[in-house]
Amino acid sequence: MNKKISDKDKEAWERFVNSKERIFNKDQIHIKSKLSNVEKSIDLHGFSLDDANKTIEKFIHSCFEDHITKINVITGKGSRSKNFEDPYQSKDLSLLKHSVPNYIKKNENLMNKILKIDYESVENPSKGNFNIILKKKSG
Repeated sequence: MNKKISDKDKEAWERFVNSKERIFNKDQIHIKSKLSNVEKSIDLHGFSLDDANKTIEKFIHSCFEDHITKINVITGKGSRSKNFEDPYQSKDLSLLKHSVPNYIKKNENLMNKILKIDYESVENPSKGNFNIILKKKSG
């Protein structure tokens, strides 16, 4: 199929190419909306329990404000923790893997921003991370 381009179409094309006016790029809206659903990660290796809890609280608030919908929290498996040797410490709650989700769950202010915590990953001994799905911020 061989169509001839009309002189009128050629002129319109030339005006467009030589014009300083640009057409609105509607793809930018799509790119921005995709970026707002970005996953962020935080690595809490080496943090004390208290520092990890303070850090995750600030991080969740920040992600919620930035319209992030998924957070990957890296805590480690706890397999090298020296806490197992102390009979006065909880074998679960002295590990970031268990204490951080427990802290979040007991913090009503944080839970108001959270849709779901992946507790299956927390309970899985071969995983050293878990995901948090945040609610969408209105407005």
